[in-house]
Amino acid sequence: MGIQTINPTRRNFLIGTGLVIGVALASRTKAAAALIQGAPAGPAGPASEFNAFVRIAPDSTVTVLSKHIEFGQGPYTGLTTLVAEELDADWSQMRAAAAPADETYKNLAFGLQGTGGSTSIANSYEQMRKAGATARAMLVAAAAEEWGVPAEEITVSKGRIAHAASGKESGFGELADKAATMDAPSDPALKDPKDFVLIGTDRPKLDTPEKTNGKAVFTLDVLADNMMIAMVAHPAHFGATVQSFDDTAAREIPGVVDIQQIPQGIAVYAENTYAALKARDALKIVWDLTTAESRSSEEIYEDYRALFSGEGLEAANEGDVDGASSANGITTMHSDLVFPFLAHAPMEPLDAVLIKQEDGSIDCYNGSQFPGQDKAAIAEVCGVDASKVRVNMQLAGGSFGRRAQFGSPYMREAAAAFKASGMDRPIKHMWTREDDVRGGFYRPIYVHAIKGAIDAEGNIVAWDHKIAGQSIMNKTELDETTVEGASDLPYAIPNRRVYAHQTELPVPILWWRSVGHTHTAFAVETFLDEMLEKAGKDPVEGRLALLGEHPRHTAVLKKVAEIAGWGTPAPEGRQRGVAVHKSFNTYVAEIAEVSIGEDGAPKVHKVWCAVDCGVAVNPNIIRAQMEGGIGYGLGAILYDQITLGDGGRVVQSNFHDYRSLRINEMPEVEVAIIPSSEPPTGVGEPGTPPIGPAVANAWRRLTGQPVRRLPIVGNLVS
Repeated sequence: MGIQTINPTRRNFLIGTGLVIGVALASRTKAAAALIQGAPAGPAGPASEFNAFVRIAPDSTVTVLSKHIEFGQGPYTGLTTLVAEELDADWSQMRAAAAPADETYKNLAFGLQGTGGSTSIANSYEQMRKAGATARAMLVAAAAEEWGVPAEEITVSKGRIAHAASGKESGFGELADKAATMDAPSDPALKDPKDFVLIGTDRPKLDTPEKTNGKAVFTLDVLADNMMIAMVAHPAHFGATVQSFDDTAAREIPGVVDIQQIPQGIAVYAENTYAALKARDALKIVWDLTTAESRSSEEIYEDYRALFSGEGLEAANEGDVDGASSANGITTMHSDLVFPFLAHAPMEPLDAVLIKQEDGSIDCYNGSQFPGQDKAAIAEVCGVDASKVRVNMQLAGGSFGRRAQFGSPYMREAAAAFKASGMDRPIKHMWTREDDVRGGFYRPIYVHAIKGAIDAEGNIVAWDHKIAGQSIMNKTELDETTVEGASDLPYAIPNRRVYAHQTELPVPILWWRSVGHTHTAFAVETFLDEMLEKAGKDPVEGRLALLGEHPRHTAVLKKVAEIAGWGTPAPEGRQRGVAVHKSFNTYVAEIAEVSIGEDGAPKVHKVWCAVDCGVAVNPNIIRAQMEGGIGYGLGAILYDQITLGDGGRVVQSNFHDYRSLRINEMPEVEVAIIPSSEPPTGVGEPGTPPIGPAVANAWRRLTGQPVRRLPIVGNLVS
């Protein structure tokens, strides 16, 4: 059987010549807080007891297994930088590969293997540094014994180990085998940040060359001998099920192998993609709509608004909002905002390759965001022990949260299709972009209602905020993702109340890049801007006055105002808007310069961004993630919405009517990174929330039109 890609397994990573740093596992009770302690002294135990992160090969190359999937956000490069720094390696010798699905490669923030929440560097910072420091200490010990010199006289720099007095020098590879026999330190010393050589400097991404020369392998590139294409026909209404179907015409299409009903719909198996698509289109399916969502988006918005008259779930309640709002000399304001469903729309739609081996085990090739959950889903659906399932991690063409699904529904569908086929041939299970855009999962619809009060001196004295939408975490009690960024305002407003109204719909929902901050940042920062304007205060100075107890918010806001030249006139026909927001423990402020485009819609010329993400492991990647988050968020707030039309059918289907920001629409972006000694925090998502309100605030200053409904294009109000 020919597979186009070979992935490192734990076994082949651990076995062989060279030095492998095995990381002792913490007990399950301490898993969430555990950090690498280095390999235990003495002979290595069974492979199951170790988590191999670093291998130094005889040719001196250093391979780091990344426990976080690489879908463009840079964990391969970031984690490798941490190891290389403490190892004192030369960057040219560093390599990265995906860790296999194994619970020992757990995200320390989650307690299970997975990538999300902008946690990759934050939860691995000390862990991977200790892995590099452990390897360095063992190499030095090996050199000291080999050369008969004191270890403290040995230096390591740029991948070379040297003893000046004797003139002896070696690369890592020559000592790797001997180093593997050395006792590992239980608590290796880490560098003082002032001595960093690689951390804090620009490094090119390790995965870029192969992604640009065509050598990179994604799941769609994986081929196996005798492989079938499997595609599933889904209902056009969320919550519908198959009542009956006729596959007569579909089976007559050349290349069709079989058609089977599975819980998710009707699975078509074919020798090629074309035949699978043609056969799927030829199916005649009667859908049962009894439990399906039949409301339009507009009807859902109205139903959500009606909820505000009832009692919600308390997220924050300080002071006396009602009393402050009704006092003498008070000016009140309100804002009602509507946020549509949003699709993730990654470049690579969902896909997976499943192969049953002669011993009954199953190999899955997939760009999995939570491989442990996917592994368990395959095992359960296919009726095999989880130990017989291997998830071979691939590069993924984007996600933005799409691949991080509760219970692995996509993998359950792929496994169901595989099982229904008899599992005697490999399958590549594929979704088209239309499947993904029309089939969810989505960022939920949210409706906000905010009221504020300003006293006679221009002080904001009350804030009353209500939010209605589905609970992403499927909670009946308060879901923090619904109110994050709204319930924890940094602004000093003495009377404040935030309530959530959590709803249930058949429409499947999921986190979307920056989760709750996608809508709360927009609601808070646009309404605050309107209130500051009403109070006669400058948008930057007014915010700074309210941020007295929040120095990191203050620092990014001052910095972005500095680099944007806030206070100087914008070019003729343009205005600037500002927003500042904390998400995933990272502080970001952005200023957008906007004009009225030829089509009457906002044209964004330039965005200034200041970010405080703690220690900047790789400034190049941080800048890239801020730029990417700005572009992604800008496309969403300008153009994107998933609309349920009459009867609840999704209107949009592909990039022609659910469009991304185009290259000619991307503004110039200038990023300033705040120097910090704080532990690193996330950068994959925090650049997205502020761009929407910054643009909307600039637009209001330019036109007098507040933005009450997204996307902006097509929903402008006077």
